[in-house]
Amino acid sequence: MRRFSSISWSALGIATVLASPILCVLYLAFTSPSDVWVHLYETVLGDYVSHSLVLMVGVTLGTLLLGVPTAWLTANCQFPMHRICNWFLVLPMAMPAYIVAYAYSGMLGDFGPVQTWIRNTFEVQYGQYWFPDIHSVGGAIIVLSLVLYPYVYLLARSAFLDQRHQFNAVAQTLGSSVWRNIWKVALPLARPAIAAGVLLALMETMSDYGTVQYFGVSTFTTGIFRTYYGFGDESATAQLSLVLLVVVLVLYAMEKRSRKGMSFHALEDSGTTSAPLKLRSWNAGLALLLCLLPCFLGFILPFTVLFLWGLESTEWFDSSFMELSVNSIMLASLAAMITVLLALVLCYAARLHRSWWITLSIGIASLGYALPGTIIAIGVIVLLTALDHSVVTWIASLFGIDSGLLLSGSLVALVFAFAVRFMTIAVGSISSGMMTIKPTLDASARLLGRTPWQVVRQIHAPLLRPSVLTAALIVFVDVMKELPATLILRPFNFNTLSVRAYEMASDERLYDAGPSALLMVLAGLIPVLLLNRNIIRNSQ
Repeated sequence: MRRFSSISWSALGIATVLASPILCVLYLAFTSPSDVWVHLYETVLGDYVSHSLVLMVGVTLGTLLLGVPTAWLTANCQFPMHRICNWFLVLPMAMPAYIVAYAYSGMLGDFGPVQTWIRNTFEVQYGQYWFPDIHSVGGAIIVLSLVLYPYVYLLARSAFLDQRHQFNAVAQTLGSSVWRNIWKVALPLARPAIAAGVLLALMETMSDYGTVQYFGVSTFTTGIFRTYYGFGDESATAQLSLVLLVVVLVLYAMEKRSRKGMSFHALEDSGTTSAPLKLRSWNAGLALLLCLLPCFLGFILPFTVLFLWGLESTEWFDSSFMELSVNSIMLASLAAMITVLLALVLCYAARLHRSWWITLSIGIASLGYALPGTIIAIGVIVLLTALDHSVVTWIASLFGIDSGLLLSGSLVALVFAFAVRFMTIAVGSISSGMMTIKPTLDASARLLGRTPWQVVRQIHAPLLRPSVLTAALIVFVDVMKELPATLILRPFNFNTLSVRAYEMASDERLYDAGPSALLMVLAGLIPVLLLNRNIIRNSQ
C-alpha cells in the first residue's frame, strides 16, 4: 500500500471533521429513543410527508414546463432577442426563493396592490370575490418553480446544443419534421440532463425553509425547526432529520446516476452542425414570449417590487443596517476563505495521491451541499455543545475556573456549518481548474530544479487563480443567502441581511425587508452572470 503523505492525512482529517455533524445526527437518531417522535407520528408527520410529496411533484412539473421548452428554443432557434434570452433566463438563480415569496406575498396578499385594485375597480369588499391564496402549497410550488427552473434550463440547453452538433443534421437529412425530431431524438437524448436538473431542483426544494415557513406549509424542514425549538428534543429532531436525510441522499444518488448516464451517451463531435431554425412572424413572437415570461415572473417582477420597497423604506438610514451589511460581508468572507483553503488541501491530495481513500474523503467532504442547512446546523450544534462541555470540565479540573461555552453559539459554529454546506462548490471549481494543469508541467519544473513549493507558487498559483476566485465568490454569495443554518447557529445579538429580511417579513414589515433583500439579490447576480458567461463561451 502506498504510504500516505502529510497532505493525504490532512485530507482525511478534513473529511472526518466535515462529516462529523452528519454522523452526530445519525448517532442521535439511532441511539436516543424519544416520546416526542410518537407524538409527531400521531399528529403532524402525515402533513409533513404529504406536503413534501406534493411540493416535489409540483416543482418537478413546474421546472420541466419552464426549463425544457426555453432550453430547446434558445439552443435550436433564432428569433428576435434570442441571445438576450440566454442571459435573462438564468437571472432567477440570483433570487433566494424566500425573497421571491415575500415579493409575491406583498403583491398578491389581501391588502396588496392587486386585490386593492380589484376591490376599488369592481366596488366589492374583501370576501365578496374569489382570489387564489398565495400562502398555500400551490403558492410555494409556483415560487420554487420560478426560482429553480434554471437548473433544468442550463443542463437541458447544454444537452440540446450538443445534439445540434451531432444528431439534428442527420435527422433533418432523413426528412424528420421538427416536432418528430423533438419527440423522437431531442428529448430522449437529453433525458439524463433534464433528470439531473430536476433532481437538483428537488434537493433545493427539500432543503428550503424560508418559503414554506412564510407560506405556512408544513414540511420536514419546518417540522425540524418546530421540534427543535418547540420541544427542545434533540433526539426527535434527529429522527425527523433522518427521514429527510434519506430522501435527500436518494435524490443525490439519482442525480449522480443521471450524470453518469450523460457520459455514457456522449459521442465524439462529428464536425457536422445543423443550422438553427429561423422563426418568423407569430412563431418568433411566441418563442420570445415563452422565453421572457419565466424571467419576468422569476426575476424582473420581484426585483422591481423589492426596488420599490427599498425606495419607501427607511432601513437605508438605520445605523443597524450598516452593521448588518458589515456582519454579512465579514461572515461570508471568512467562510469563503476557510472553505477554499480546505478545498485546496483536498484537491491537492487528490492530484498527488490517486487512491480510493482520497476519492472517498472528497466524496464525504462534498456531501454537505446535498443536505439541508437545517440538518447540518443541528449536527453542528450537538457536536460543538458536547465538545464545549468536555473542554469546560477539563479546564475546571486543571485550573478551577469556569471558562464558559467557547465554540457553540459563536462564529466558529457558523463558519464550520458553512464549510460543511458549501465545500462541494469550492472543490468542484478548484478541481476543474486543476484538471487543466497538465502533470507534465510539474515534471518539467522539477527537472529544472524547482522545489514542490516553488512549483505551487510559480506555476499552479497563477493558473488556479480564476478557479479559486470563482469558488470563493460563489461560496461568499451562498453564505450571504443561507437562512436556516444562520437562524439556528448565529451568536446572540448577531444578525445578517438574510436574517433581517426574514425577521421583517415575518413581522409583515415587507417594505423594511426590501433593502436587505435587494442587497442579497444584487450580490447573487455576480456569480450567476459569470457562470452563464462561461457556459455561453464554452458552447460557442
